[in-house]
Amino acid sequence: MGALADPLRLTIIRRLLLESEDYDHTCGWFSFDRPKSSLTHHFKALREAGLIRQRQYGLERRSRIRAEDLNERFPGLLDLVAEWTPAAPVK
Repeated sequence: MGALADPLRLTIIRRLLLESEDYDHTCGWFSFDRPKSSLTHHFKALREAGLIRQRQYGLERRSRIRAEDLNERFPGLLDLVAEWTPAAPVK
């Protein structure tokens, strides 16, 4: 769960959990003021940790949280993420 130790990654997971609809989201949906290379690194860390699933659509990757898998393997984890309040907005 080291992937969730970073505030930006935790924010990504929280937003996918609370604000996401039933479709996948691009990196631009999050509106982070970060270089594309930085965001690519963070999404890769989340994907490799098994927290999100990404699909390629043309030139963009779209992300979705793996809620069912996470709830089965780590009961209560997503509830903790949903209750977490960032100390300062992540930009």
